[in-house]
Amino acid sequence: MRPGFPVPWICVCGAAFAALIATLPVAVPSQAAVVEYELHIADTMLMPAGTMRMAMTINGSIPGPTLRFREGDTARIRVFNDMHHHSTSTHWHGLLVPVSEDGVPDVTTPPIEPHSSRLFEFPIRQAGTYWYHSHTHLQEQSGVYGPIVITPRGGETVEADRDHVVMLSDWTDENPHEVLRTLLRGSDWYSIQKGTMQSVTGAMHEGALKDFFGREWQRMRPMDISDIAYDAFLINGSRESRIPGRPGERIRLRLINGGAGTYFFVTSATGPMTIVAADGQPVEPLKVERLLIAIAETYDVIVTIPSSGEWELRATAQDGSGHASLLIGAGVHHTASDPPKADLYRMDHMLDGALDEGEGPHKDRPTPPYPLLRSTRRTALPAHLPVRTLPLRLTGDMERYTWSINGRTIAQDGIITVHRGEVLRLELTNDTMMHHPIHLHGHFFRVLNGQGARSPLKHTVDLPPMGRRTIEFEADESGDWMMHCHVLYHMMAGMARVFSYDDQGADHLVKLGEHAMEMWTTFGTAAVESHMSEGSLVVRHPRQEFSASWETGWDHVDAFEYETDLVYDRYFGPNFNAFAGARLTNIADTADRAVAGISCRLPLMAWATAQIDSEGDARFTLAKHLQLTPRLDIFARVQYDTRTQWEWTAGLERVLAKPLSIIAQYHSDYGVGAGFTIRF
Repeated sequence: MRPGFPVPWICVCGAAFAALIATLPVAVPSQAAVVEYELHIADTMLMPAGTMRMAMTINGSIPGPTLRFREGDTARIRVFNDMHHHSTSTHWHGLLVPVSEDGVPDVTTPPIEPHSSRLFEFPIRQAGTYWYHSHTHLQEQSGVYGPIVITPRGGETVEADRDHVVMLSDWTDENPHEVLRTLLRGSDWYSIQKGTMQSVTGAMHEGALKDFFGREWQRMRPMDISDIAYDAFLINGSRESRIPGRPGERIRLRLINGGAGTYFFVTSATGPMTIVAADGQPVEPLKVERLLIAIAETYDVIVTIPSSGEWELRATAQDGSGHASLLIGAGVHHTASDPPKADLYRMDHMLDGALDEGEGPHKDRPTPPYPLLRSTRRTALPAHLPVRTLPLRLTGDMERYTWSINGRTIAQDGIITVHRGEVLRLELTNDTMMHHPIHLHGHFFRVLNGQGARSPLKHTVDLPPMGRRTIEFEADESGDWMMHCHVLYHMMAGMARVFSYDDQGADHLVKLGEHAMEMWTTFGTAAVESHMSEGSLVVRHPRQEFSASWETGWDHVDAFEYETDLVYDRYFGPNFNAFAGARLTNIADTADRAVAGISCRLPLMAWATAQIDSEGDARFTLAKHLQLTPRLDIFARVQYDTRTQWEWTAGLERVLAKPLSIIAQYHSDYGVGAGFTIRF
């Protein structure tokens, strides 16, 4: 839907009148100008978190420069790729641009290769606060993003004494590709690092043992809010930024969440903030004490400096792992408050956002203010247009880090066909325990929030855990447009689709580009102890994997023993998989053989495995891990084999660092021992 597009108020308007109205948004007023920028994307050494790291910058900084336009201008932006080894791209987030200028590599726009450039040129058809960022791989996490500010033709309707961009983001000193690899292997390291790892002792401390074991009985993994432990949270590229301000001044703050994986709670020591625009579009003024801003959203808020002093606006990561500060004015410091930490043990608390009662903006941990947002103008779509309803369920598996829509990734089912002139009503349901900010390229949609004809227009909408939203938009463009989760790592792991208009010809081929490349990842674990060794090497795909696992022992036996399984594993869901392969061994009275079997997760998060081999022998295994403290895991495994009879082991393992643990265990064949576990 086009912001600023006049909706005919007489239902009987003819087609000729509608066609005339449709030409109005592209008419350029006499004061329109061609506004030119040059953006240079390059590898640069910076210290966002205090340690020198390689970053990707725009014109030498994070974030890139603010691009300023007036509604009706023509943007002419040349993007240079000054990097030596990586292609790049630039997407104009929230801007209504020709499809060829949308900047998604291969889907809409060719990638910008190293030592080359691309000229983007498009009319500015709207006003408000937006942003731009790379849509290539994980470059957005490395710093390729910046703000866009567009002044309305007639000036701002809500006046302010000052106007400042406040761009929020997150930073990791770790290579983002290693971050994704860590997530793909199902590691809990980031939860340990930021103090959100659930454990028995933690549940006891919170009086939530019943909730802890109730979750395990339901075969649910521990809940968390954010996937990653970040090294810094930034406002305009720094942990702490400053702007001027004097008592009594009204300041417009253009809040932009440019984070790759972080929602922020925004609180101001000056008192309530007044929201006057959401995703660039004006809304009726709404006062909030604290604002939850989803990834990729923008809000314009007005704050008033109450008296002399230095007033903090604080952006706190939703998981409570850190914050960034904007300091307004000078003098005696006034601190903004942090929200209370989330109760990760109690599911009812985690699911609070799914209810979204509308009182959210006044809670200590508010939901997004959608139920209270009301557009300043009528946004209802023409009643004569056909309406098509699409149910879309957001699905995923945190353990394998596969994210999908309706159970399928973009590589498996990537295209939704669109008929120009219809209204698409998307019924979005989140079947996961993570927030997902869903962004639609090239269109604004109405969030059906109970405000009727004044439903707000947005380009990004938060879906809370187990929550629902209904959005709708008029299919009034052409070409292919992405819709995806704006948690960068969720998008790269498959939670995306392309809306493809069907008027592009029968031979049109929708290109999905890098977003449809399902990732293979390789990782391994090796425990070396005084009496034995065990481990595995895994090559994993979202629905299949190849692995080599081993168990060797040399204590309490006459000679060195080994058993190695080389198997192919097919994933059918978070609680069931099947496998087949070969077992190589030198254990007495056994021989190399083929094996096949199934594994399933039981209540209390125990794993049961049943297998049979080519010699006619069967094996049954029951295994359980229990997180005693955030870093200490106790484990046990019982196995019965029709040839070798009973075998069992029990022990404990304490995490020292991401790649290293200490381990001690008793094994029924090899006795007691201790050593180290190495993860690679």
